[in-house]
Amino acid sequence: MRYTSKLAAIAVCKSLRYSTRLPHQRKGAAAVFGVFLLAGLLIMSAVAVDFGRISVSRSEIKRTADSAAMSGAWELFDAAVEGQTPSAAQSSVLEMASLFAAKNTVASNVPTVNEQTDIEMGYYDMETGLLDTSNPDYNAVRVHVRQREADGSGISLFFGAVTGRHKQSLEARSTAALFKKIGGFYRPKKSGETLNILPIALDLETWEKVIAKQTEDKLGYSNGQVTNGADGYFECSLYPTGTGSPGNRGTVDIGSANNSTSDLRRQILHGISQQDLVDLGKPLAFDSNHELQLNGDTGISAGIKAQLAEIIGQPRIIPIFTTVHGNGNNAMYTIVRFEGIRILGVKLTGPMKKKHVTIQPAPTVAHHSIIEEEIIESEYLFTPVMLVE
Repeated sequence: MRYTSKLAAIAVCKSLRYSTRLPHQRKGAAAVFGVFLLAGLLIMSAVAVDFGRISVSRSEIKRTADSAAMSGAWELFDAAVEGQTPSAAQSSVLEMASLFAAKNTVASNVPTVNEQTDIEMGYYDMETGLLDTSNPDYNAVRVHVRQREADGSGISLFFGAVTGRHKQSLEARSTAALFKKIGGFYRPKKSGETLNILPIALDLETWEKVIAKQTEDKLGYSNGQVTNGADGYFECSLYPTGTGSPGNRGTVDIGSANNSTSDLRRQILHGISQQDLVDLGKPLAFDSNHELQLNGDTGISAGIKAQLAEIIGQPRIIPIFTTVHGNGNNAMYTIVRFEGIRILGVKLTGPMKKKHVTIQPAPTVAHHSIIEEEIIESEYLFTPVMLVE
């Protein structure tokens, strides 16, 4: 009995001893676990912060490349307005692309773009998706933006001391282009948007003579004013001219079948409206034969004089036709091209032989245009600049 009691006492003592030591042991284990957990959380937070910085910087560097490429491509159009060839505009295109790249920071740093190695000009073929840098008829600009760790321009990371990575290399490439293969026009989606197309067609033979510089070059347009003297853009008369159709002088219906003089006035001043394209009853686009049939309108020459005079100097789009069949309001024009022009002078009073609407070619942006790869390029009509890659 005594022996059993002694054993029980010893057991109680051991129990008390263990109970006093276990809480301390548990606290020590928890502390060690907490240290590891805190370190893991710190590393995960550092990775998350730096990953976010990399993600934002990746968006910024792409935006920079997009901006530089588009500004360079718009410079190509501006050069065309100034009468320069794409090749002659190369230096200004490179400068503009470089300038806009520098205006868009990446991770608060100005990106480095080398005009000689990071900016390319060429002809972009939408069908193949290739940029031909050997083709001097440039219509596209490609820009590479690189922030590389190797040359010290990598993106600085906040927690390099924790993660062991202090810099991140990033790069982006963008190509912007504008095209002249315009096969028609989409209906504008926004209310109030119009197409700057004149409802007056010109025959292809006359237009080709203008392009070949076989007509007169007696007028120019500079600083918002029509000037006397040659400027390299040859002129012709748009309206009223003989079309081969008795009773019709070149006005066409881009809308209802019986456009009134008020419709012509509105379209001359403000362009072709959404409702006009609905009333046309078919797409304003070339068919599989690369032709578009538009009904003729007799028009009233003196009735549109004021509106034509009001838009002197402003770029506009005209349809170019090959043939016309029928008479007067029943005439049907076969349109094969659209071109950019500006009006230089208007005289629609007096004898018919002295009436004229004098025009010259003018680089013009065709908003809402349809690109058609199989047709002949326009000479002076361009799509807006767009990103193609």
